[in-house]
Order: sequence, then C-alpha cells, then structure tokens
Amino acid sequence: MIMIGILLAIACGMAAIAYTLRLRKGAPPHLVWAAAALSALGLGLGLFHQVFFYAEPGYVYHVRTITGQENVVADVGYNPHLFGRYNAWKRAMTVQAVAETTSTSLNAEHDSRTSSASLPPLNIMFLDQVDADAEATARFLIPTDEASFLEMAHAYRTPENLLRTALIPAFKETLQGTASLMSAETYYSGGRTEFNSEFENQLTHGIYNVRREEVAVKSIRAKATANASLGAEQEQEQYGDAEKTIWVVRKVLDPNGQPVRKLQKFTDYGIQVIEGRVTDMRPNTKFVERMQLKQKASADRAIAREQKIQEEEQRLLAIAKGEREVAERQASAKVSQIQKTTEAETDKQLAITQAEKLREEAKIMRETAQIKLEKAHFEAETRRTLAEAEAYQKRVILKADNALAQKLDAEIRIHSLWAEAFAQRRVPANVFGAGGGGSVQGAPTGSDSEARTFMQLLTLDAAKRLSYEREIAPSQKTVSR
Repeated sequence: MIMIGILLAIACGMAAIAYTLRLRKGAPPHLVWAAAALSALGLGLGLFHQVFFYAEPGYVYHVRTITGQENVVADVGYNPHLFGRYNAWKRAMTVQAVAETTSTSLNAEHDSRTSSASLPPLNIMFLDQVDADAEATARFLIPTDEASFLEMAHAYRTPENLLRTALIPAFKETLQGTASLMSAETYYSGGRTEFNSEFENQLTHGIYNVRREEVAVKSIRAKATANASLGAEQEQEQYGDAEKTIWVVRKVLDPNGQPVRKLQKFTDYGIQVIEGRVTDMRPNTKFVERMQLKQKASADRAIAREQKIQEEEQRLLAIAKGEREVAERQASAKVSQIQKTTEAETDKQLAITQAEKLREEAKIMRETAQIKLEKAHFEAETRRTLAEAEAYQKRVILKADNALAQKLDAEIRIHSLWAEAFAQRRVPANVFGAGGGGSVQGAPTGSDSEARTFMQLLTLDAAKRLSYEREIAPSQKTVSR
C-alpha cells in the first residue's frame, strides 16, 4: 500500500506539472509532456534511494522504517526501507590475532571491515608460568531469525559494539583460559592438538571453572655414580631428589560430576561459534633456550642410547663372529672327520668286499677244483673202467682166438713193411769177387735169398721181443675147427 501511494503521488505531480505548462500560451504539447516526464524521472530517482536499498550477499540487514517498523532482511536484491535507516551485519564475523595487523575504522557503519577484528598476537600465560605470544582465529555466525536478530541488534546496536563488547573479550578470555589448563612444556611435547580442541570447545560451550593445586610427586631415585672405582658397589649410592612439586589444574565439578563452565554471553542471542583455531604459539626467549638445552640433552641421551645399542650390537656381532668362526671350524673338522670316517669306512667296506670276493673266489675255485677233481676222478674212473673194459675185451678176445686177428694184422703189416723194403732195396749192377750161386759164404750182394733170410731173422727178432708166437694154440685150433 505504501508503494502504491508513492506511485500515485508521483503520477499526480507529473499531471500537475503538465497542466501548468499547458496553460501557458504558445508552448508545444510534446515539450510540455517531455518536461513533465523528466521532472517526474528526476523526482523518482531522488526518492528511490530514500525508499530502497540493495542487500548484498552474506549480510543480514536491520531495517527501521520512517513509520517505526523494524524488519530483518537476509535476501539478496533491492528491499524498501521507506526513508528509514538500516544496518548491515555480516553473517559470519571474524576475530583474529595475527602478527601483521592493519588499522581498521570502526566508525563507518557500512564498511565491511567493521564485521571483523584483527588484533596483534595475544600474550598468554601457561600453567608453568611461561608466557607466549599466541596467534588464533575465531569465526562467529549471527542469527537470521527475526526474534533473535532483533534482540541482538537492540542489545549491541552495531556490529562494532558486538565485536568490542562481546566477541573480542570472549576470544581473549577463552585463549588465556585454555593456556591455564596446560603447561608450555606439555604444549610443545605433543599437546598442541589438545590445546586447539580445548580452545574451540571452551569458546563454544563456555570456559571451565578450574582450581590450581600444588602437588608433591615422589620420584624414583637413580642408583649410580660416576665413580668407576666402586665397581658393582656403586649401586648402593643414590643421587637426585626424592620428590618434586608440580602444579595441577583441576576442573570444578557440579553435583552431577560435570565440569562447571562460565557460559559465553553471546550465545544467549543465538550467536554460534563455527570455527576456532590456534595458528601459532611463540614462547619467550628463556623458555626457548631451556627447551633447546632440554632438546640437546634429549638428543645427547638418544645419541648415547644409540651408541650403547651400537656397542651392544658390536659386542653381539663380535660374539656372533666368534661363534660363527668356531662353528665353521667345528663344521670343517666335522666334515673332515666325516670324510675320513667315510673313507675309512669305505676302505673297510672295500676290504671286506675284496675279502668276501677273494673268499667267494676261493670258495668258487675250491668248488671248481672239487668239481674238477671229482670230474678227474670220474674221468679217471671212466678211463680206468674203459681201459678195464677194453683190456677185458682184449683179454677176452685174446683168450677167445689167441689174438688171431691181431697177429694176422701184425703179420700183414710186417710183411708189408718187408715187402716195401725189399722192393726198394738197392742192388749193385756188377758184383765182384762173389761166390758162385749166391752162396752165403761169399760176400753179400743183395740177392733175393739174402733179403729173404735177413727178413726172416728180423721177423723172428721182433716176435721174440714181443713174445710173439706165431703158432696157434691147440685149443684155438679146436675152437676154430
């Protein structure tokens, strides 16, 4: 309705201007209407910026109209404010403590830099009284619902006030409260992640109520000295403190056993913490020097430990080498012994085998000789038997016909030999001084009678030597007859 009224007023103004110009004599109608249109356009442009504003993305606007109405605008684009006022609140505000800061003006209401605060590194104190310069960042998300936003806007009026009075103090207090829960040595000995988590946790849900207590801790006293002359007796001497005092921070608990917290006030207006990070921590110079000395001592211990391990490894290596050499010698001796034993056993087995072979050969030869002997006996017996048989046969034959066949055969052979000799005798062609008629008293001439007489003599001599009787026994004659 307000927009319609404004447009009707502009239209009436344009009509009035056109009518006034029309009453003047001699003015062309189109010039009159053009002047009216330009006047209306100028008037509209002048009124537009007093009626509308452009909502940027990422901002929430607190709009107060001329009629006293309050609105929350979170949409992007042109929105009316009807000659009123509006404040731009960035939806996500950032508070950060960094080393290099730039001066920001918190007076310009529409300056985007007023939606964040950049601070120098904050000096905090750890539990063990070590101070450090901390760099951290936190982001806060403001509400967009109308009730929570208007309550926040009424309480703080501008984003600058919200940053100064709520977000920045909460940021500083939480960072220092987190530092009071932990010692610097613990932080630099692996507690960095725990510190960051506690910072974001306390920034979101509230700061712990803590109580700092002094606790005496008994330590185990070492038993050793630097006096090498004591030998094993140095274990009886001790050095070092028996107890030390440390500071412990304990969280205050409610009857239910839950930690008591100091809640963040800005959470009452629906402001949420979306991010909290501790980006850097630089302790004082003395602590750095002490940590360097401790690090050096730790490194020296580590080196000594490694050297000890190395020496132990060297000792074990020497022992292992000695054992290996002994094992090699034993193995070599054992191999040599086994080889010699094997060779001796082999020689023994070969000797046994050779002896067995010779014994078997002797046995075989003995058996062979026995067989040959038996064979010779058998053959001799056979020959004797055959000879006896033959002799018996001959004896029987001789007894039967007085060896007529043999005698006849001998006679035939004798006469054959003498006949052959007689046939081949050499007879001289001329004989001188011989007696007449082939007398025996004269010189021999090789006549037939002489040859016949000589053969008869030889035959009788051979028969005499053989006990040869040419006569046939009477019994044989009888048998033959």
